[in-house]
Amino acid sequence: MNNDIVGSETERLSIYDITAMGIMAAVLCVLGPLSIPIPFSPVPITFTNFVIYLTAFLFGYKKGTITYLIYLLVGLAGLPVFSGFSSGFAKLAGPTGGYLIGFIFMMMTSGYIMERFNRKIIPCVIAMVIGTMITYTLGTAWLGYQLHMDFMHALSIGVLPYLIGDSIKIIIVLLIGPVIRKSLIKASVLD
Repeated sequence: MNNDIVGSETERLSIYDITAMGIMAAVLCVLGPLSIPIPFSPVPITFTNFVIYLTAFLFGYKKGTITYLIYLLVGLAGLPVFSGFSSGFAKLAGPTGGYLIGFIFMMMTSGYIMERFNRKIIPCVIAMVIGTMITYTLGTAWLGYQLHMDFMHALSIGVLPYLIGDSIKIIIVLLIGPVIRKSLIKASVLD
């Protein structure tokens, strides 16, 4: 029985691929709303970027980007999957919307570099840092625009307080990512 259902002759998505992407989108939907508000910033601490790092590590950029876009569309459709159990276009247009858009580029960039360098540790660190920088650039620019503040002020409330936490998330992904990926490959869920 052929489990390939979507794609070209050389690169099809199998039922396993679609199931794995659906599960990671569900993980994003469960962990994305969980957030810790910070009194001095409109940007809460979330687990969204952690799941994005992990998804990029596990799936690479194509499947990872599709996974994130599923999550984004679920939130835009009205299910409360964004930080603070919010949803809809208003969230995307609000002060933190730039981060939601930036996560697309984080997934694409990080996933591509990780795939390209066969998930070796140093390229993975570089990949996640570059992806984070892209997200923070877009998010900070949009935050500053929305709240009528200069880029440096937006950077000080929308990025700097999160760098230590993001570093910890990257380290955790480097520790658990290879173990999870190896298990998924062994179970024939990933190739």
